[in-house]
Amino acid sequence: MKRILPLLLLLVLPLAAEAQEHFVFTPQSSAQAQFAGYYAALEKGFYAEEGLDVEIVHPFATQSAADHIREGKCNATTLPLTLALRTVAGGLPLVNILQTSMNSATVIISRWGDDPLTMHGAKVTSFRAGFGQSARSFVEMKGLDYEWIMTASAVNLFIAGAVDAMLGRSFDEYYRILETGIDIPEKAIYRFENGEFNIQQEGVYVTRAYYLTHRKQAEAFARASRKGWAWVADHQEEALDIVMRYTKELRVATNRILQQLMLKEVLRLQQDHDTGLREFRVRPDMVEKANRILLDSGSLTTPVTLEELLP
Repeated sequence: MKRILPLLLLLVLPLAAEAQEHFVFTPQSSAQAQFAGYYAALEKGFYAEEGLDVEIVHPFATQSAADHIREGKCNATTLPLTLALRTVAGGLPLVNILQTSMNSATVIISRWGDDPLTMHGAKVTSFRAGFGQSARSFVEMKGLDYEWIMTASAVNLFIAGAVDAMLGRSFDEYYRILETGIDIPEKAIYRFENGEFNIQQEGVYVTRAYYLTHRKQAEAFARASRKGWAWVADHQEEALDIVMRYTKELRVATNRILQQLMLKEVLRLQQDHDTGLREFRVRPDMVEKANRILLDSGSLTTPVTLEELLP
């Protein structure tokens, strides 16, 4: 038996390794603290505990995360709720397996200290797709005749004073601006989370076709990711160590202070305004509000129901 036991172990161990299901996850932008929960879930072994061999693949500048899932290059991605609605309406059924953001991070920031909602005819930079498209629809509904300037480097134009304002996110572009030493008074910021356009943003999505054939893997990824975010909330400094390793490996120009500010704001936005809790769920009223605004702006022709988004 002493000779047989090691042989049995050699046979069993490869089988255990093979049991790990390969799962490709594509966050919606480059490596940063916005995705700390997923990095932590991978580094701390939470995905492995669920039987998943997760590979995190960030998108290139020329191809979005939505393109990745549309073309079958990943099993899951993160999308703002409004973009998910438009994607489903466009013919690609999606399933939300985890909603991390409970509030909108979108902000309009004035370069000259004015209230952004009074700046008629202002030159404003915006990202072409994602949260930018929906935010532009809202601004146009408010009757503001902004001159939109689409760019991948909105912050640079803002800093140079080449535009009057910019559309950005409170956890990202806002802190990049402050880092340059530019003073931004609170009156010069319109925060969508405090107004009628407070709509949940980042959630994790898989295609419905994948969910129907790989439900176990999708739910395992969601459980482990949620555990990763819970760990990050309780171990923020160690989480930042992990984030900084990712940014270094992927050659992202950043620093720890910026990522620390980003992480704190991302965690804050995960807390529901009504309960103060991280509920990790899609709110029905948010879906209804998003549909109403997208329909009114012409971005949707028919509503996408909550049932179409959930498992």
